[in-house]
Amino acid sequence: MTESAFHLTPSDIRNQEFGHAFRGYDPAAVDAFITQVAEEMERLLRERVQMDERMRNAQEQLRAFRERERAMNEALVAAQQLRVEVQTHAEREADGILQKARAEAHHLVERAQLDEQLVRERAESATRQFSAYLASFRSLLERQLAELDGLQIQTRPTAPSAPSDTGAG
Repeated sequence: MTESAFHLTPSDIRNQEFGHAFRGYDPAAVDAFITQVAEEMERLLRERVQMDERMRNAQEQLRAFRERERAMNEALVAAQQLRVEVQTHAEREADGILQKARAEAHHLVERAQLDEQLVRERAESATRQFSAYLASFRSLLERQLAELDGLQIQTRPTAPSAPSDTGAG
């Protein structure tokens, strides 16, 4: 017999009646055994109900744990994707900052070169102006010296004429 075809309950066992036969079993012993079998079957059925309840609880916990695991896996995947997105964004931002810094550095170098060129040109202009000033001043001084020399020559006393040697001899 298969389990699905034959269902025996403790009540079935208690209510089972057997016919009497000559030289049959002791009715009191059979009744006592039937009572023991019925009680054991009741205990087993209660235990089965408890086990079924435990199994349902365990299955529910397993389902909850699987849902948590799935949620955690989804969260982990989302966190990994977020990490990749943040890293990509940070790299892009760093590249942008680096490009700006390079452009600004290039601009500063060009400006410094222009400023240097302007300073050099001003220094060269100042040097030329100073050289021109010195040449002009030298020319002025030379003219003044020439005038002084001319004045000095004019103001020199004329030397007396020396007596001539004409006759004594």
